[in-house]
Amino acid sequence: MTGKDSHIVVMGVAGCGKSTIGAALAERLGAEFLDGDSLHPQANIDKMASGTPLDDDDRAPWLAEIGRRFPASNSALVIACSALKRSYRDIIRSADPSVVFVHLHGTRELLNARMNARPGHFMPASLLDSQLATLEPLQSDEAGVVVNIAQSVEDVVAEVGSALSGKQSFPVDLKAAPFNLDDAAVEWVDGTIGSMTLEEKIGQLFINHNNDYSPEYLDVVLENFHVGGMRYRPGPSSAVQEHIRYAQSRTRIPLLIASNPEMGGAGSCDDGTFVSTHLQAGSHPDKSIARKMGQVAGVETAALGCNWAFAPIVDIHYNWRNTVISTRAFGNTPEIVVERAKEYFDGISESPTVCAMKHFPGDGTDERDQHVVTSYNTLGYEEWNKSYGRVYREMIGHGVQSIMVGHIGAPEVSRHFRPGLADAEVLPATLAPELLQDLLRGELGFNGLVLTDASLMVGLTQAMKRRDLVPATIAAGCDMFLFFRNPEEDFGYMMDGYKSGVISEGRLQDALRRILGLKASLGLHLREDLVPPVEALEVIGSEAHRAIAADIADKTVTLVKDTGHNLPITPQTHPRIRLYGISGGADFTRADPLAYLDTVREELEAVGFEVSVFKTAEQREAAGEAGMNFMRVLSEEATGDYAERYDAAFVFANVKGFAQEAAIRIKWSSHMAAEIPWYATEVPTVFVSLNQPNHLIDVPMVKTAIHAHSGTREAIRATIQKIQGKSEFQGTFNQNVFCDSFDTRL
Repeated sequence: MTGKDSHIVVMGVAGCGKSTIGAALAERLGAEFLDGDSLHPQANIDKMASGTPLDDDDRAPWLAEIGRRFPASNSALVIACSALKRSYRDIIRSADPSVVFVHLHGTRELLNARMNARPGHFMPASLLDSQLATLEPLQSDEAGVVVNIAQSVEDVVAEVGSALSGKQSFPVDLKAAPFNLDDAAVEWVDGTIGSMTLEEKIGQLFINHNNDYSPEYLDVVLENFHVGGMRYRPGPSSAVQEHIRYAQSRTRIPLLIASNPEMGGAGSCDDGTFVSTHLQAGSHPDKSIARKMGQVAGVETAALGCNWAFAPIVDIHYNWRNTVISTRAFGNTPEIVVERAKEYFDGISESPTVCAMKHFPGDGTDERDQHVVTSYNTLGYEEWNKSYGRVYREMIGHGVQSIMVGHIGAPEVSRHFRPGLADAEVLPATLAPELLQDLLRGELGFNGLVLTDASLMVGLTQAMKRRDLVPATIAAGCDMFLFFRNPEEDFGYMMDGYKSGVISEGRLQDALRRILGLKASLGLHLREDLVPPVEALEVIGSEAHRAIAADIADKTVTLVKDTGHNLPITPQTHPRIRLYGISGGADFTRADPLAYLDTVREELEAVGFEVSVFKTAEQREAAGEAGMNFMRVLSEEATGDYAERYDAAFVFANVKGFAQEAAIRIKWSSHMAAEIPWYATEVPTVFVSLNQPNHLIDVPMVKTAIHAHSGTREAIRATIQKIQGKSEFQGTFNQNVFCDSFDTRL
């Protein structure tokens, strides 16, 4: 932005450096510079020198004169003027609507120090507080930029010059979707921000992960760090609700309370209803499955006092090797993802809940897990636009309120906006302004709130030092930061980032307006019924919800293949079953990885099968058998009379590994383990997956493969019914199940 059309007012309270920076900026732009103070009539100067503040009648002719200077100038013009109120800036703009305002922002301490270092100036430091009280920050419809003065003049001018030379700004519009606030709610947002201390403003940027249910723990978090939101560790619904109730009672500004209801209420409390996975909701022609999942999720989480769902997941499972989203994506095409994500959103929106869809810019092309390493969406810009871009455009248009950004780089998409970007400069989206601003805010037109994925993930932390990345996420365009690593440190890093100018005043104000705007869109500012009564918990895990889950389980159990024509298998035709359980080992939840096997055995025996459960060497040794090793177990298991001992073999696999491994495959108890389906050539063998859909790459020898989607009793019971031929398989699958290998189809 240079030349005759550059009409700029450098504004701010006394001591911010308007004259110095204005002159330096004018030199950079090749513009004329005027100090607005030189345009004051003498009466105003005398009044200020006596220590008496000017009133609006005094300022009106002065502001009108400043405004007249712009259209009268034959060149670019920069004028330094305090312009503290919106009404003052309107007077200037009335003469020239093209004027751009550059607000120089600084802390009171810094401004006061600079005032005291200016002896002889006609504005005494005693009037600083008056000016700060009068100051009205730039509003979303005003052309301008805000810059922090806690840096060198050269850096301030460079930042302003960069902003004015074409860097786009996307200020929030709280009256537009997805906020749709009325005047009273907007007034609450701006009034609340105006009443905050700096510490409270910085705290609003954080979403805490509550690792403790004690009141003492919450007191520390809320009193010391003033967090804007929280997500708790799941537990019994009664404990969760009381925890949330206490938290909301202890904060001046209502909290966003997040949960992870990706599968219904089960992600929010221990006794919540598991309805289905995302993949399960995409594995039947009935799209209402996704809506029912959202409905149950909304009802159960709202009963707890939650108001923010970290769902739906809108990733596309293009790469079968990707196990991060293999069960957490609706499917492997943008069409199925958009259709089912809208259904989920509509269902959960029937409750007082807003959604955070995830994980922008889109997982599913890489095979790695951001919990342990940065992953990459490797699509070119045009291909991305037709796939993930389509999903985000449609969901934004559908009204989604917030977006969680993954620690996922998108090299070719970044290079579309930053040509020549070197490989070493490619950052995860949480730190990439070209993805958050140019793409998400600009091209996709997203007006809502943006939050990071969990900040402890190595996909983020490997990018730069913690002290740098904490404020860099906000500076890049995220509005909220998910989880402290160390509260004192992270809070300090964010504060330091603001004071040093990494986070500009404009960026902070915009983030705060989006955060409080989201709260107001939920009606939290009215402080009515923030947490329902205890009686509301009766809906959690209710009989009605379990019936929905059972119906979905029955619909979605999927027969992937039966090339050996082994089915049906009944207690009459194949009474003796050898049962194998595969878990992949314990994960971070510390739950018993083989607990589901008891349910399988119980359900098989309930319909009349005789069940013999296989035990590995480790399990037998733990049970007290001495001298156990894999060779001994194999020699006992793999004998020529196997088919005389058993009529059929069932393998139930519940392999998870999520968030611990960069990729997940079946991990047998040992090499040449006795549980590997060598017996598929001896007896009819049925392999049932209760989690991952991509196990055929490791068990291609089985001729009958079923995907039951989950290890719930409902899913297991439905699977056993279908194995017996008592009900039909209705579920569908996509080609990822064959893992791009010919032998898996045999």
